[in-house]
Amino acid sequence: MLSVPTHLPPEIVDGLPNISGWEKEVLAVVNHNEPVFLPSTNLRLEDINAVFAIALHMHQPTIPAGYNGGLISNLQYMFEHPHEGDNHNAAPFAYCYSRMGDFIPELVSQGCNPRVMLDYSGNLLWGLRQMGRNDILDNLKKITCDTAYQPYVEWLGTMWSHAVVPSTPIPDIKLHILAWQQHFAAIFGWEALARVKGFSPPEMHLPNHPDTLFEFVKSLKECGYRWLLVQEHSVETLNGEPLRYKHLPHCLIARNSQGETISITALIKTQGSDTKLVAQMQPYYEAKTLSKQQIGNVLVPPIVSQIGDGENGGVMMNEFPSAFKQAWWDMVNHGGGKSGVVGMCGTEYLELITAAGCNPEDYPTCQPVGQHQIWQRVAPDNCQLEAVENAIQELKQSNPNFHVDGASWTNHISWVKGYENVLSPMNQLSSLFHEKLLNNESGEITKQSQYRQALIYNLLLQTSCFRYWGQGTWTDYAKAIYQRGEALLQANF
Repeated sequence: MLSVPTHLPPEIVDGLPNISGWEKEVLAVVNHNEPVFLPSTNLRLEDINAVFAIALHMHQPTIPAGYNGGLISNLQYMFEHPHEGDNHNAAPFAYCYSRMGDFIPELVSQGCNPRVMLDYSGNLLWGLRQMGRNDILDNLKKITCDTAYQPYVEWLGTMWSHAVVPSTPIPDIKLHILAWQQHFAAIFGWEALARVKGFSPPEMHLPNHPDTLFEFVKSLKECGYRWLLVQEHSVETLNGEPLRYKHLPHCLIARNSQGETISITALIKTQGSDTKLVAQMQPYYEAKTLSKQQIGNVLVPPIVSQIGDGENGGVMMNEFPSAFKQAWWDMVNHGGGKSGVVGMCGTEYLELITAAGCNPEDYPTCQPVGQHQIWQRVAPDNCQLEAVENAIQELKQSNPNFHVDGASWTNHISWVKGYENVLSPMNQLSSLFHEKLLNNESGEITKQSQYRQALIYNLLLQTSCFRYWGQGTWTDYAKAIYQRGEALLQANF
């Protein structure tokens, strides 16, 4: 049995989400090897031919657009300004954040065997509480904490403020990961946090710079994560080829410019129009075309993994509910929902194949796309920062399409180029944050209110939306966040 602290951290402290101060407790809770799904799963691997896993990604940024420029959720702004843009969708969005709390109990009561993975940003969770939408959070709590429904639902960790990893300052990667874990525990409890073993990177954006990737994987493992979801076209084999076994778990290898290596399990999110594929439950129908594959000496059902926005776009709002329910009804009629082709959660699948004798060391290996070209140019006995940087510069000169700011599902958008007006202040604020706090000798600083205030502005400035939307209002939001964060750091430390 897992032992967890008896006291929960408060969810809100001085009007801010509780994102720091309980790091020791978080790390003690998440760093365990106990099985999460194995004791309660109602699935047996020998009855199953193929598996699919779907995740719903939910996010609303925090913006300085409340009374007197206060921090509020973009969802609240949508409700308050219904005639701007597509803000009339505020109520449907809010319902989408809640509806899994209705769908799962309904399907279970009908004898179905549903599964879903949930990925909610910290911004969204805070925003729902700020808006007084306790009804949504309570509905999510029901399927997260009630043992009648919890085996059907898996939460995935993420970056607290929806920061894309490749352009997040390296020292802040772990701060986002820990902030989300602590905030999640404050809402759903320590036991719920202990079950969060998979990670969903915002925008499926995997860093391919060797040092960023290494620090990212190292942070994930230090924070108790066992696996992450990666986009098929953001990884390659160690020989630089496209993946051959995209429906099997992979071992993602991260090697830094000092030659150190670290690895973590990756489930491969297949290519395609993500939201549409999830909304129409395409992973289920794709899994029907597959049969068992071999890992080491063990035959295992392959897994089709897919993630899409859980609220965004007409297909998700309108087509998903009926398609979701129809798929589980169909499974009940073909094997009772427990044999043939079934849905699983990611951790459940990995625990079941491990129990069947699969060794993660036998998984096919992969690395971020483009790294093969770097390592071709760096001699194994000359692995150092300068050699790696020289190789990257050579590649950029010989191939204008080569880049090391990562590959994401919005592959046509660079998250770095052309946004220096945001990235530069973002790096400046991060640098100031670490400079001020490294020099601060006042004991457990992360428990202090001033630290939490400075941290939240540092993390908020890294929200992807401030870049994705380009120039205009969103860049102005970023400037306001930067100026307030800088003023706080200068005044308080």
